[in-house]
Amino acid sequence: MYRSRLVPRFIPAMGLIGAPLFLVGVSGVILGFTEEFSALHGVSVIPIALWELSLGLWLTVKGFNPSAPILAAPAVPLAIGVIRDGS
Repeated sequence: MYRSRLVPRFIPAMGLIGAPLFLVGVSGVILGFTEEFSALHGVSVIPIALWELSLGLWLTVKGFNPSAPILAAPAVPLAIGVIRDGS
């Protein structure tokens, strides 16, 4: 989503920041460094929750960006059954 620019760049950036924070927070709970409902764990969950909410709302209301480079690429026609003899 970030490289294809199908949605504004701040949305996938939130996911790219939030996922490692979420992983660290959950790992801390599993390893016993923090408790499940501690403030540190709550802060680590906020960015990924905002990402999920913003992506869902954006795609529901606006959809994909029609001017994204990946959608503007010309379609390559398939040549099935074409034999070239080299001459």
